[in-house]
Amino acid sequence: MTADRCLGLLGGMAWPSTLEAYRRLNRLVNDALGGVHSADLVVRSFDFAAVEALQADGDWDGAGRLLGAAAGGLRACGADAIMICTNTMHRVEADVRRISGLPVLHIADATAAAVRAAGIQRVGLLGTAYTMEGDFYRGRLGAHGLEVVVPDAAGRAAIHGIIYDELVNDVVTEDSRAVARQLVRDLVADGARGVIAGCTEIELLIGGDDVDVPWFPTTEIHVDAAAGWLLGCPFPGPPPGS
Repeated sequence: MTADRCLGLLGGMAWPSTLEAYRRLNRLVNDALGGVHSADLVVRSFDFAAVEALQADGDWDGAGRLLGAAAGGLRACGADAIMICTNTMHRVEADVRRISGLPVLHIADATAAAVRAAGIQRVGLLGTAYTMEGDFYRGRLGAHGLEVVVPDAAGRAAIHGIIYDELVNDVVTEDSRAVARQLVRDLVADGARGVIAGCTEIELLIGGDDVDVPWFPTTEIHVDAAAGWLLGCPFPGPPPGS
């Protein structure tokens, strides 16, 4: 087994989860290869304020151009594929692929594979409002054969606020942890047989020990699949017909 591929990371959206992704990628490659081996990576970490302003304005075309150009820069630095270190910004995944000319290791494909491997079809999703309400993520999970449920409007607003007001700044409070736990219970009451942490920052707030159903932490799932790709394994494929 060798790590003869270079992966480009689009990060800083926000930086705490990118830090965890970088750390885990290197640890997994070292675990596999031993010695002083580490992951071959090139990283572009954004000022999240600039990205968040585009999100708030609904300027997803501008966001796509921004991330796509950055991915092109990573290709010039030797990247063979791109990993977007956030769920929400997979909304512009097609722009990143088109502008950079590189494949994108899609977080929803890796997550869907993990949920299906657990034998679950109806799954809850927590994330930003963009991720929970848009079709770019839920639709892709659905194309993999999953039935996705999300919190009600108040719940969506609550977790979105926690993410942007606290977690992106590496702030974790017990009150917010309690809110997230209740949202998980609500999703289970709505028939979810597992719950996806569909924002990489949510994994800083709660984990598998906080829930009574299978928990799918997307940072960990995405990174594990990407580390496998670095080591020569196939990455989970897109939905049929994509």
